[in-house]
Amino acid sequence: MRPRAAGKSERELPPPQSGTPAATGPRSARWLLRGKDDRLTAYAPTPGGVLRWTETDPGGPDWSGPDFFPAPGIEHLVLAQGPDGYVHLIGRRRKGKAVQKGPAVDIVHAIQYQTGRPLTAWFSLGNPYTDADRVPRIGVPAVTVNAAGSVHVFVRNAGGGVQMRRQAANGKWESWKDLRGSKTQDAPAAVATATGTVEVLAAADGRALRWTQEKPGGELKQAEDIVLGPVAGTVTGLGTADGAVTYYWNDAASKGITAHRPGADTVPLGGTPSDGPLAALRTAIDGHDCTVLAHRGSDDRPVLAACVTQAEAEGVWWTETGDECLGAPALAVDAKGRVVMAVIGADGGLQVARQKPETGLALAAWTRV
Repeated sequence: MRPRAAGKSERELPPPQSGTPAATGPRSARWLLRGKDDRLTAYAPTPGGVLRWTETDPGGPDWSGPDFFPAPGIEHLVLAQGPDGYVHLIGRRRKGKAVQKGPAVDIVHAIQYQTGRPLTAWFSLGNPYTDADRVPRIGVPAVTVNAAGSVHVFVRNAGGGVQMRRQAANGKWESWKDLRGSKTQDAPAAVATATGTVEVLAAADGRALRWTQEKPGGELKQAEDIVLGPVAGTVTGLGTADGAVTYYWNDAASKGITAHRPGADTVPLGGTPSDGPLAALRTAIDGHDCTVLAHRGSDDRPVLAACVTQAEAEGVWWTETGDECLGAPALAVDAKGRVVMAVIGADGGLQVARQKPETGLALAAWTRV
């Protein structure tokens, strides 16, 4: 399935408004989310805080924002959404001397309970360590929320393994737990499956390490290593069947994109990706169960592809669309069932393109919010 995207002459991008805060490039591809009221919300980091844009009506086309929420010292931001619609923001925070309480580096958590409402205050999840040598050596977080609404946070620890902290069934946070492993790299990928389990995959030294649950709420145990070399910070996981996850990453050897389902053959998808993760979305297109993929190319332009779910081997064709962007693109389905692609433009503003009302996957003109 070859997507069709708006060319440069078709985009409708008015000049940015003066005084609008500039976003920096998202380092995670999950930052465009649909709330319980069917409105989309986009989140992006900016120096000293988080920017948020919100659809004024389900399906758009108008948006409000950006709204600015202070987040001092947060160096890396990731998001996840639970079945209740709550949006969980997790960040790695480096604290200055003026606000020094507890470890100099910690993991923090804030929640948006409803679309368009303020965020809660940032709550510290602490650090797996207390000694000054290991405290700053934890990595950037990954987060997912299972079917029961339990938040799971993962970080690379100082010894090169993976550490987890999660919410118990009563809503309280459990202590940090060492999942072990060795030589893992930053930015693992965490996924909640349709059957209620959670799994995590981390790029390591020439291989990938994976942890899975036998049942929802159970302990995560290390599975067999995957003898492939993902580029750190590029792994994305997507539930593509009940209990099954497909991982996508930039391959260290071929420099292209790879699709991998544990227990199945690995499929090279080609492309010339930049250094960030793919956005992956499962949705119906023309009545077919499809997977839509997007990434930032080596020339910094957004790139789009689609295929029948779990049929990457039948061919994936990449189509460039839009202008240069910052960080990873994001994908979502809006209230009218259309695929929406969002990027942070080179000027730090939000840009979106929606699926046209025709067969296949064709994007309408890009618009600046």
